[in-house]
Amino acid sequence: MSSRRGKFGPLVGSIDEGTSSARFLVFAAETSELLTYHQIEIRQMCPREGWVEQDPLQILKAVKDCVEITVDNLHKLDIDPSDIVAVGITNQRETVVIWDRCTGQPLYNAIVWLDVRTTSTVDEVLVDVRDHNQDCLKSLCGLPVSTYFSAVKIRWLMDNVPEVKRAVERKRCCFGTMDTWLLWNLTGGKDGGLYITDVTNASRTMLMNIKTLQWDSTLCKFFRIPMDLLPEIRSSSEIYGYLTDGSLQGVPISGCLGDQQSALVGQMCFRQGQAKNTYGTGCFLLYNTGLSVVQSTHGLLTTVAYKLGKSANAVYALEGSVAICGAAMKWLRDNLRILGDISQSDKIAQSVTDRSEVYFVPAFSGLYAPFWRKDARSVICGITEDTTDVAIVRAALEAVCFQTRDILVAMNKDCGIPLTKLLVDGGMTTNNYVMQLQADLCGIPVVRPLMTETTALGAAMAAGSAEGIGVWDLNNLQGVGSDVFKPAISEDERDMKYSRWKMAIERSLGWVADEANGEMYEEDKQQYVLSSVPGSLFLITAAGLLLFAQYLRS
Repeated sequence: MSSRRGKFGPLVGSIDEGTSSARFLVFAAETSELLTYHQIEIRQMCPREGWVEQDPLQILKAVKDCVEITVDNLHKLDIDPSDIVAVGITNQRETVVIWDRCTGQPLYNAIVWLDVRTTSTVDEVLVDVRDHNQDCLKSLCGLPVSTYFSAVKIRWLMDNVPEVKRAVERKRCCFGTMDTWLLWNLTGGKDGGLYITDVTNASRTMLMNIKTLQWDSTLCKFFRIPMDLLPEIRSSSEIYGYLTDGSLQGVPISGCLGDQQSALVGQMCFRQGQAKNTYGTGCFLLYNTGLSVVQSTHGLLTTVAYKLGKSANAVYALEGSVAICGAAMKWLRDNLRILGDISQSDKIAQSVTDRSEVYFVPAFSGLYAPFWRKDARSVICGITEDTTDVAIVRAALEAVCFQTRDILVAMNKDCGIPLTKLLVDGGMTTNNYVMQLQADLCGIPVVRPLMTETTALGAAMAAGSAEGIGVWDLNNLQGVGSDVFKPAISEDERDMKYSRWKMAIERSLGWVADEANGEMYEEDKQQYVLSSVPGSLFLITAAGLLLFAQYLRS
């Protein structure tokens, strides 16, 4: 497309705005080689228990600073930044930003995807639904009604923040996931910025029809969200607009994908039946189902995998979402203070000498797929007098792998074809101990690419292959080298460990009452009633039955 060529050929930039950091990376389109990048951590705020917020302006500044520092890195490497022909965006999904279109100022902090303040909102919207069925909208949007998704966050903001109410009434309010906030600001902001999102991010709001790929009036009415305030939905790969300031002013933005879908593209899972698992703050397994919208009956989500072009067909995926993965390690470090350096967790876990079986279910904000139990809370089971802090660290790492197996079991039931290998990416994949654990506990090889930045790579591929850019040929992709971890324990040992994990899961359920009616889930209520029978009453009743039996026999 462009005549600008240096020693690495055309370059494509990738903005990767995640839950814990913002980054800008530069790839060579012809080889997929990562040339340079810069990363800035994003601060999370927790004003109340279960609330997780971030500052949208800090995120925007971090993204812009990453771009400028990375461009400076290119100069130091004697690479001409003008060789960058396009930029893609990938972002944390479901997180909601709300701002005033006239001033450009946020009306509230961004509510992060794992925030659970909307538990009561979920109960309220389901109050008139038969049996409080959280799957009542799955046929339209592919998702259960959950605190996880954007619609209930928007509803909470409209109900609880006066500035948002006024902005909605005055038609000055902009709602968006993180991609919309970045695209609007990077293309001009209040001076003509583009108010758009892509199909992958829109599919995580509970407001987009999974088949028409447009905002759905029934869904918007259900959540009482004005449809005319929502951004335009676009494909994942097209020229949306151009950067309006900074060192890359005038460069087109031509790719946009939610982070997990971007990792699926970066792992080159373009064929039906291919899957990848990303280990970050949470853990997310996506399975390409091709052009078919597959509705899960085992707790998985139906989502859009990608739509690479205006006229291209949408490709779909089944997804298993785990809320707590790397976040559990941060909890051990920052809250319990039993882990000094997260990067040393593998060495610490391997130093466990006792034979006790400790299981840690990290359900800080409930359990996501395949259970979808907002009443669950974290438990640690199997502690003995010999248990030490290093056993807790090991149990936290094992929990990541057990939760992935939960997803794989559900995926096998939905698809009928078990995976023969698991492609992995994300920060935790640098931990060899975890990767071997994953292979052992799932019983299939785990394949880790040598170039681990697959999430950012996916956004770069979407941008570079867009019509009008055309520097990235998705039909002629070179394979990426990888490490393979093979199972090293017996099937009996694997199944024994997994059965104990399932016991720990059962013990994590039913800790929080249903706020809508003050009751627990029915199955947990029955267990609670049985377990709360006074011991004295049980003994008296048992003795009476024995005496009565003796009387009948005589």
